[in-house]
Amino acid sequence: MKEFFSPSELIALKLPDMPTTDRAIQLMAERENWRDPAREWSPENTGGTWRRRAGRGGGHEYRYDVLPTRAKRKLLLAQRREGTQDARAAKKAGLQRDALWDWFERLPAARQEKARDRLAALEAVADLIASGRQRDVAMMHIAAEKKVALRTLYNWAELVAGVPRADWLPHLQPRHAGRLTTAEYSEEAWEFFRSNYLTQSERSAAYVYRDLLKIAAEQGWSVPSRKTLERRLAKVDTAQKVFLRKGAEALKRLFPAQERDRSALHALEAVNADGHKCDVFVKWPDGQVSRPILVGFQDIYSGKVLSWRVDRTENLDLVRLAFADLVETYGVPDHVLLDNGRAFASKKITGGIANRFRFKVKAEEPEGIMKALGCQVHWATPYHGQSKPIERAWRDLAHAIGRDVRFEGAWTGNTVEAKPENYGSKAIPLDVFLPVAAERILEHNARLGRASKICGGKLSFDQAFAASYETSLITKPHEAALRKLLLSSELVSVRQESGSVYLDGNRYWAEFLLGERGRKVTLRFDPDALHQPVHVYRPDGAYLGKADCLEAVGFFSTDAARSHARALGDFLKKSKAAAIAGQRLTLAEQAALLPKIEAPEPPDAKVIRPFIATRGNAALAINPANSAEEDQSFWTDFNRSAARLSVVRNEDGAGD
Repeated sequence: MKEFFSPSELIALKLPDMPTTDRAIQLMAERENWRDPAREWSPENTGGTWRRRAGRGGGHEYRYDVLPTRAKRKLLLAQRREGTQDARAAKKAGLQRDALWDWFERLPAARQEKARDRLAALEAVADLIASGRQRDVAMMHIAAEKKVALRTLYNWAELVAGVPRADWLPHLQPRHAGRLTTAEYSEEAWEFFRSNYLTQSERSAAYVYRDLLKIAAEQGWSVPSRKTLERRLAKVDTAQKVFLRKGAEALKRLFPAQERDRSALHALEAVNADGHKCDVFVKWPDGQVSRPILVGFQDIYSGKVLSWRVDRTENLDLVRLAFADLVETYGVPDHVLLDNGRAFASKKITGGIANRFRFKVKAEEPEGIMKALGCQVHWATPYHGQSKPIERAWRDLAHAIGRDVRFEGAWTGNTVEAKPENYGSKAIPLDVFLPVAAERILEHNARLGRASKICGGKLSFDQAFAASYETSLITKPHEAALRKLLLSSELVSVRQESGSVYLDGNRYWAEFLLGERGRKVTLRFDPDALHQPVHVYRPDGAYLGKADCLEAVGFFSTDAARSHARALGDFLKKSKAAAIAGQRLTLAEQAALLPKIEAPEPPDAKVIRPFIATRGNAALAINPANSAEEDQSFWTDFNRSAARLSVVRNEDGAGD
């Protein structure tokens, strides 16, 4: 805001209570002592109310503080209003300048070239003037050189008169109005053309225009040419046209996908998983032919496919085994991005984790394996492949696996319309398909020159993962946690005679099973590796140990017989040694420890019953003095009677 004013400036403002002539103001200043020497303004006395006027003519200037109250109030209001108007004008000019440049930048390059030619001509005129030529002479020289009329060159100069040099270019741009007249036609005709064209049937403009002509003839509408309607249709918002003709999904694709920076992560910090149906017919061991499902886990940081499994359907067991391979080989990831399929959202996989798409988290439900291992699960948007980076890997592998030369004749095509001529003519056995799929996935991970931000166009997924994995903090699970990731079989019985257990035709044995003969045990195993050891648990969940698979051998195999005899000898030797080592006391030492038993002394009889000998029916009197003689007589008589009886029996037998 301006603070000091000369008498002529005060007169021009026409302030109330102020004189209207220069002399009257000077007299007022003398009368009211405006020029008090003590109140002269200076850099040291910034509160001064007057100062000497700089410039030609001299004189004095007075600060608005010395003016009467009414005059001072009007001056301040006028100053504030003028300042606001100046700010608005400057802002408006800035907006006009921005709009002008925006309009110019939207023009085609061919039209912008005309403005640049005009600018070059005016700059050449300025250069001649700077070299000492008169303006009119410079104009004539440049007009002749550019082969334009002199009046035209002056008109160009008038377009930029008073315009800053930096803004000349858009001001010199020709403003052709273009086509100003349009054909007259009925608005109803346009509405029919627009509505009938913007449908998901995606009718052609020519087809819609033919229908319009038929209807217009009956309705009496005025119809322009098809080109006129198409030009008006081109001005309709692109998003509206895409939505009405293509649908919501096509409209969604117009919006740029979110680009997520993976460089802030490290190897195995986050993984994502999804299933993919391979475009190959595979023959399973039971003779069934179908397209296999491949479920894999991919490291988000590097893009490497870390683990994968194949089955007929996308099921819980398939996801569980693929995740078990990942954890066993590399470790436990911190974050897991999962698809919303039922196999991934199963309670056994993600139990206890909130999921807004399926199920509810209940307090009594058991923890899923991912929550038990401490993984934070995230759910991808359904039917939105951009939210899962592994979809890009599946696209590459679908081509590499499905169209492998070894699968010629088994490829199904990636769409219904893309079925090959030899569709269904061949099915690849599973034991042939799996090695080829493994080979292609290894090649996918090892291919150099990946264009991702992490690989930088030089590294492979394997190299990027290894470089970060070596320097990252990795969580390795305990072996007990890994066993829980394996599948559980039904309870099986331990054979009474040998302690063996049988599973799908395979026999397993371990020494600890001898203590479980005749009982039930639970086996945890990998169904794709039944010849590997199985883990044995009691039905109550107590872990017993690992049991090895015992393979059947040839009937006359001497090598196998020797190996079996050697293993049997080792078992017997070890068992005998353990049994002997367990016997800490020898037989003699055990016998010496047995207590000696002595016969006890007979007790004295307190009450004695008298013995009375009888002969025939008459009782014999007891004579204590002759008891021994009577006993001798008794036995003599007894022997005589027995001898007599024997003779009688012999005689009877002889007589018979």
